[in-house]
Amino acid sequence: MQSKAESSSQTTMRHQTNKGSSAKWFLVFWILIIGLGATIAYLYSNHMKQQMIASIKADTERQIAVLQHDYETRLNDMSKEMTALQSKVDSFNELLTFTKDNASSKTDNSNKLYTQLNEVQKQLNTLQKKMDLLK
Repeated sequence: MQSKAESSSQTTMRHQTNKGSSAKWFLVFWILIIGLGATIAYLYSNHMKQQMIASIKADTERQIAVLQHDYETRLNDMSKEMTALQSKVDSFNELLTFTKDNASSKTDNSNKLYTQLNEVQKQLNTLQKKMDLLK
């Protein structure tokens, strides 16, 4: 009887040990699965963040290129306008000098030229201020 009692108690202990061991393995398995899932989620979120950063960087560089091109175009246009106004001012100066040299006390053409010259000079100053702002 002892052998039967001993064998049944050994069988019961083995059965309980197997249950305890399988529960431990089940718990370890789930911990590994959860850890693996968290690691994959972390790596995927970093990957998505890098893609988003690259996309934003490309968009920003494209917008900066467009703004730079627009700025250069406007600056070139204003430079051309300033050159044209400068040539007008020079031409008015020459005309004014010629008129002053040939003017008599009877004519008052020089006042008209001074007025036109002042208007052109004001436009030139305004254009110069705009170009300074763009720089």
